[in-house]
Amino acid sequence: MIRAEFFADAQGTLLGFSVTGHAGLAESGEDILCAAVSSAAYMTVNTVSEILHIVPVSLRAEEGDMLFRISERDARLCTTLLSGFKLHLLSLEEQYPENLCVSYTEV
Repeated sequence: MIRAEFFADAQGTLLGFSVTGHAGLAESGEDILCAAVSSAAYMTVNTVSEILHIVPVSLRAEEGDMLFRISERDARLCTTLLSGFKLHLLSLEEQYPENLCVSYTEV
């Protein structure tokens, strides 16, 4: 199962996310859900860092594991992008409830 956890401050402003695991729908490299989540996660991180030029507080990207977090001062600039990524994953969770779990943590 893929577990996606979004980090938010006390006001609900998104500050980042963690994505871990594999969907298990198909063999590694052929799983459409893993590909969809991974692609969207990398697009989000790359847009924040390369287009918005925001340096993340935390960034780790390994096979089946990604952690990304920004500072509170940069949250306003990233809110639309992080909200779009969250919406995308919630939509995928509706389609694949046995393979993707989205949660939230207040930081």
